[in-house]
Amino acid sequence: MKKSISMLTYAVLFSVGIASAQSNYKIVNKIHIDGDEGWDLLAMDESTSRLFLSHGRIVQVVDVKNGKLIGTIPDTKGVHGIALSTDLNKGYTSNGKDSSVTVFNLKTLAVIKKIPVTGRNPDAILYDEFTHKVFVYNGRSSNATVIDATSDKVVGTIPLDGKPELSVTDGKGKIYVNLEDKSMVSMIDAKTLKVEQTWSVAPGIEPSGIAIDNKNHRLFIVCDNKLMVVMNAQTGQVITTLPIGEHVDGVAYDPIKKRVYSSNGEGTVTVVQEGNENTFKIIENIVTQKGAKTIAINTKTHHLYLTTAEFGITPEPTKEKPKPRLSIKPNTFVVLDVAPIK
Repeated sequence: MKKSISMLTYAVLFSVGIASAQSNYKIVNKIHIDGDEGWDLLAMDESTSRLFLSHGRIVQVVDVKNGKLIGTIPDTKGVHGIALSTDLNKGYTSNGKDSSVTVFNLKTLAVIKKIPVTGRNPDAILYDEFTHKVFVYNGRSSNATVIDATSDKVVGTIPLDGKPELSVTDGKGKIYVNLEDKSMVSMIDAKTLKVEQTWSVAPGIEPSGIAIDNKNHRLFIVCDNKLMVVMNAQTGQVITTLPIGEHVDGVAYDPIKKRVYSSNGEGTVTVVQEGNENTFKIIENIVTQKGAKTIAINTKTHHLYLTTAEFGITPEPTKEKPKPRLSIKPNTFVVLDVAPIK
């Protein structure tokens, strides 16, 4: 994503307003996980209640029903994202530091192989069940490597007009990916591997997370200037915008509750209720924890999951490190389990 969380240096700013006095959500569990490195994306396997966490050089797998660590996928240097192919019983990680993808068995977690990508610094990653393809977005080369998930072979490279961020599929052959540095979103044909359309997300700036309502053909794009942009996925028309918090990197959509969740690194989740395809309103801002900027959802239980840690002091700048990173307090990495109050 934009940066590893260990690189962010910010204070908790509740820029979207104080959370509701009577929240509809609460943190029902804090799952403490070993490790003091940075983190990024996470992925939920709803069929097994397993949560996959990117964490430095490894991926950790947690059973959210009991909060236990059940396995680790090693040697995923600088891992950013995890894509799950439940129909093929495989998982894929994007490893930014060695420009590779790790393929693993979804049940046993055993590594199957590593695949070099056709670009540099793979970041976001997406599995499209409709075409059985994996789309790996290379942040430093502005392209996407495409892998056939049935054979685990690279079948193409898609040049993009800017630095790719997160991506979603409509499940019918269209892939959408944010272009952070150009403040645009591109629509890709998953069969031909061609970019069909590229639309501006203005007034949004520097989009990161993206989610989709496939029933109403609506994209939810969260941007660095504290805006959620709601866009028509078929035409690129901006329907509306809503204010969100600072340091956003993720967004999730619950098709049952018809709610959109923006995970803001300042320490909030903005909850947006969808009335119909053109009506959206903020219903609250859940207080989470500073640094919790990426999100996964279990649409069966409606639980939200976010990762973060506690931060220490910022070291004094030096000639070698003029912009030192905010330190992470040892043994404080945690998964926040946020649930609706029944």
